[in-house]
Amino acid sequence: MNNPPATPARRVVLTGIGAVTPCGNTAADTWSALIAGRSGIGRITRFDPTGCTAQIAGEVKNFDPARLLPAVLHPRGPAGEPLAQALTPKDVKKFGRFTHLGAGAAVEAYADSGLDAHRTELAPERMGVNLGVGLGGLPEMEAMHDTWKAGGFRKISPFFIIQIAPNLLAGQVSLLLDFRGPNMSVASACATSGHAVGEAAAAIARGDADVMIAGGAESTVTPLAIGAFAQMRALSTRNESPAQASRPYDRDRDGFVLGEGSVAFVLEEYEQARRRGARIYAEVRGYGATADAYHLSSLAPGAEGSARAMRAALARSGLAPTDVDFVSAHATSTPGGDGEEAAAIATVFADHKAGLNVSGVKSMTGHLLGGAGAMGLFAAVLAIRDGVIPPTINLENVDPACAATGLNFTPNTAVRRPVRAALANSFGFGGTNASLVVSRV
Repeated sequence: MNNPPATPARRVVLTGIGAVTPCGNTAADTWSALIAGRSGIGRITRFDPTGCTAQIAGEVKNFDPARLLPAVLHPRGPAGEPLAQALTPKDVKKFGRFTHLGAGAAVEAYADSGLDAHRTELAPERMGVNLGVGLGGLPEMEAMHDTWKAGGFRKISPFFIIQIAPNLLAGQVSLLLDFRGPNMSVASACATSGHAVGEAAAAIARGDADVMIAGGAESTVTPLAIGAFAQMRALSTRNESPAQASRPYDRDRDGFVLGEGSVAFVLEEYEQARRRGARIYAEVRGYGATADAYHLSSLAPGAEGSARAMRAALARSGLAPTDVDFVSAHATSTPGGDGEEAAAIATVFADHKAGLNVSGVKSMTGHLLGGAGAMGLFAAVLAIRDGVIPPTINLENVDPACAATGLNFTPNTAVRRPVRAALANSFGFGGTNASLVVSRV
């Protein structure tokens, strides 16, 4: 029996971007900070870190989750009215901080896409959400545990489960925007939002949706999270100079800096985007997902699994390594991880190192965990749009092992150059890897 012919994969483009990060409360403000090399890392203010070896983080500052949108949007609000803000003051009390940040980024991306003006032409059943969260509502878990210990069961909030469940961000965004298509939340540690974007693109490519909002969010600047990572000796202890603490590829790096925030994208089927005259930032060309099967918290030697993810993304993109001008690296600023990833990049791009820029924006944002993959993709996409590659700041003395790879890590100052295509990496505990290739259309 003959199998039916395979349906050609549909093209997927990015038409909207939103961001709430330690470097800015909008995509524009975040990008301005990144290309200026301005750090968003400082001493922790969300709790008193005295007594912990790590006392710094990339916190989102002065963000109002009930802020009014630049323009009223058409999708239904809680009672069917036009949407004027991502979350109402009542919503803020119901949801966890990761939902506050994620809904802000998602609605900004939606507004940025211009889809709102075309809603009468678009079926909500063809519009979906994949917003990943790594750890969920950890701040709310810690606070509610204290409340229960002090006051008993009657003091537990009826909204507690809504505050902590990771998929409630995707659920709330679908309610706000009346997106009735695929709705899910990926959780794969620090590769979470890389996988979320990749899987959302795949859903459009195979015809399950025409529009997806995808990305990730995280808010775990809490005593338990900071304390646990500090006990693992994974965090930088450069407490007296927070802005200089995250220093990927530098000889004197001593660990990563925890961050919080959210980045979201509108992904759209190319022909639909073209018909409606959408501004297209970039095309999602390839996605690779692999496992190291080596160690729960360390990259495999030479980042072998990471290299396979990059090669898979390139193979699916139809591009050669020589077509890629920028790698937005995972680059956490850990003593082991940076060198292993650099070795993998150097292997994959062995014949193109002289024409390649590599940089790590975690040097400015800290590590957004579940939001990290989308943060790296953010840098890749806007580098293509603007022809400018954000720097790896605090790179004063390149680690000899990293230097031996022959890669250009874009130290300290942004580089202006045309970017035809870019690759963004994100890797997570459990040995999980995601790579995405995006290009000009």
